[in-house]
Amino acid sequence: MSRLLAIVNPVAGRGRVRRLWPQAAAALAAGGIEFDLAETRAPLEAMRLAEGAAGRYAALIAVGGDGTVHEVVNGLMRAPAEARPALGVVPLGSGDDYAKMLPPLSPGAPRPDWRAAVDGIARGEARGHDVGVIRDGEGGERWFANGMDVGFGAHVARNIAQVPRWLTGLGAYLAAIAQTMLRYPTLEMRLQFDDQAPFAHRSTITAIMNGRCFGGSFWACPEACADDGLLDVLLADVVSRTQILRLVPKLMRGRHTGEPVLRMLRARRVVIESDAPLVVEADGELPPLRARRLEIGIVPGALRVLA
Repeated sequence: MSRLLAIVNPVAGRGRVRRLWPQAAAALAAGGIEFDLAETRAPLEAMRLAEGAAGRYAALIAVGGDGTVHEVVNGLMRAPAEARPALGVVPLGSGDDYAKMLPPLSPGAPRPDWRAAVDGIARGEARGHDVGVIRDGEGGERWFANGMDVGFGAHVARNIAQVPRWLTGLGAYLAAIAQTMLRYPTLEMRLQFDDQAPFAHRSTITAIMNGRCFGGSFWACPEACADDGLLDVLLADVVSRTQILRLVPKLMRGRHTGEPVLRMLRARRVVIESDAPLVVEADGELPPLRARRLEIGIVPGALRVLA
């Protein structure tokens, strides 16, 4: 395999990257992988590095969590398709939800193993993966590798920044959920799936997924496939705090799909309109897309992914 570029986010995983990257780097070298190293020092730097690597490297290795993957994928999607390097992921984040698709894991499976990820990168076998895109109607655009949502999940993503640093992974996410439950939005929306007629809907959360899991342990769309050319949608009615508490364990086991307050849908294009600005979460990040109209699409096979 030609030379690779490892884009390392040293602060990802609330300490996991700093602790485990030396071992991962040694494993990459032992697997015969020649790579250059670029450590990020500021938000969006991984995106700039990935875009600048187009045409210069055979593949990029995102070392970190879903936020690192999100930035690298956005950089790759800004590059011309013919010059776009492949993507490898060494999952050392808090949730590593995108890595659960490499290969696809099911609810209850252990968290992605960075050693297995290194082995997959060393094999050099790439498969096509879809990438989602969000456009806000005002010129804003953001790509997502794993999923996006508006409503409750987006507010959890915003609140997780206030969680004490010593809490990591699922503990941090549950703490952010507890904080969000004190005050969470009811979304008054109009939705359109593909070319079907638009309809009005009141929702607590609408999650649109390329992957299966978000928040580290919540299997929103357990049957999603990252190479089927479709978006999987979890559309929730307005639910009470009591219902949220009842649904959380089911979401963590992927056993929520028959709940009457939830709908599971698939589409290639979803349009969301709201009279109030929407807070958007994408791959656990909060892109500047507070718009009243969002168009979410899927680009089949946009990335070659080493797994």
